[in-house]
Amino acid sequence: MTETVKTLRDSSAMRWTALLLLALAMFCSYIFMDILSPIKELMMSQRGWDSTAFGTMQGAETFLNVFVFFLIFAGIILDKMGVRFTAVLSGAVMLVGASIEWYAVSGSFVGSSTEAWFTSHLNYIPGFDELGVSPFYKGMPASAKVAALGFMFFGCGTEMAGITVSRGIVKWFKGRETALAMGSEMALARLGVATCMIFSPYFAKLGGVIDVSRSVAFGFVLLCVALMMFVVYFFMDKKLDAQTGEAEEADEPFKIRDIGKILSSMGFWLVALLCVLYYSAIFPFQKYAVNMLQCNLTLTPGEGFWAGDSVTWIQYGIMLVVAAGSFASNFSKKKSRKFGLMAVAVIALVVYCYMGYRRGTAETIFAVFPLLAVAITPILGNMVDHKGKAATMLMIGSLLLIVCHLTFAFVLPMFKGNAVGGVVVAYVTILVLGASFSLVPAALWPSVPKLVDEKIIGSAYALIFWIQNIGLWLFPLLIGKILTNTNQGLAEAVENGTMTIEEASVSFDYTWPLVMLACLGGAALLIGLILKAVDQKKHLGLEEPNIKD
Repeated sequence: MTETVKTLRDSSAMRWTALLLLALAMFCSYIFMDILSPIKELMMSQRGWDSTAFGTMQGAETFLNVFVFFLIFAGIILDKMGVRFTAVLSGAVMLVGASIEWYAVSGSFVGSSTEAWFTSHLNYIPGFDELGVSPFYKGMPASAKVAALGFMFFGCGTEMAGITVSRGIVKWFKGRETALAMGSEMALARLGVATCMIFSPYFAKLGGVIDVSRSVAFGFVLLCVALMMFVVYFFMDKKLDAQTGEAEEADEPFKIRDIGKILSSMGFWLVALLCVLYYSAIFPFQKYAVNMLQCNLTLTPGEGFWAGDSVTWIQYGIMLVVAAGSFASNFSKKKSRKFGLMAVAVIALVVYCYMGYRRGTAETIFAVFPLLAVAITPILGNMVDHKGKAATMLMIGSLLLIVCHLTFAFVLPMFKGNAVGGVVVAYVTILVLGASFSLVPAALWPSVPKLVDEKIIGSAYALIFWIQNIGLWLFPLLIGKILTNTNQGLAEAVENGTMTIEEASVSFDYTWPLVMLACLGGAALLIGLILKAVDQKKHLGLEEPNIKD
């Protein structure tokens, strides 16, 4: 039976091409989002960033979204100007921010008049300092200040891109494979995290000469690709509108009067609190995870083939096999093909983990984090659609989060000196954390429409994202400060010459930051229990399936 094609949207090839353009753009933005995370120790040894400077810079990503309400403005821009304009604008803003950050960590910044100015300025921000929310502080390295400034602009662009891509998917897939399209976009975007973990250190150490700016340059080039993806999408989307003769669809714009309706809903508050608690224990952790592993694992860098450049590309190719095989298995109708793809993915995962062990690098070990999430996200989404149990899944995800962070805090250090045992514990815990990362989003976001009126759903999401950004700003900063305050002996050892700065950068005790993250998981679990009780009492429908027969 041939497919009747009236518009680009009616062609499955064109729909999925549009999705691929949007997903690739978000894939690139996810890479830049964590571009410095795997090289924290190099930023300390090469640019003099201590944990406080690193955490403050990383938290700056959401500063303008939270305190200047740019996230709300981004929604207004999207409502007024449409998907096409906002997509290209978000790509351009991300690129501007990336260029500033690239300059900040480059060799040309060192000794420049810009460095001198930032060293002597922005050490006190009236109002923000009194409130304890300043994005800078006295003594913060100038390069970290400028990088933070660039990261602020990037954060504005990437949040704008996120809501724009969601709108674009709805526009092209409405009435068709919307859920599958959103799941596919999320899966590809999360692969950006693994890509960053593998290639950021690769480019920083390329040729045996350390240069952290090469990692940022790699991310900058990918953001140029992202902007090009948005430009191509611009013309596809424009042609679609010309064919349909319709104006771009608009959600309900954010209105101040909607806030009262939303905030009066106990269900909304519980979901919003659970969201900020859970994501604050995941995304800020990603920024420190590689350094945490470096400090807790006994790693022996590989030699020969295992130390070469080619192994990086081979391992990345195997990672793509894991992701593609596991994701595709969810949509195979034939059992033989389904289990065949799963078997290929499992074998490839084992090979990948072995290669990570032989390479002896923390970044390749943590790169498995999104792989299980890619595999099970479609399964969990399908379960919520057809079986329900969203509130229960939220609690299970929070419980897994607690177990993982406590394992990192207390169990993993016990294997210090045991190369094989430590790596096995790390791999298992990271994969379970990835599973938790799928459980909560799969249950959380589809639950929001059940809690607020359909006419103000856009406003509800905007508020949830804003609340979430508060946590994403605060907790990277807190982790950095806790690390600095609980590891003061390292700074003293570097000063008196008993330890090099390179040794100190991989000797942090991460116990208390991890305990703090586990406490966030505990609070999320408590909120989940309350949410389930409220659901049972008020019949919100959180445990009921989204698709009813």
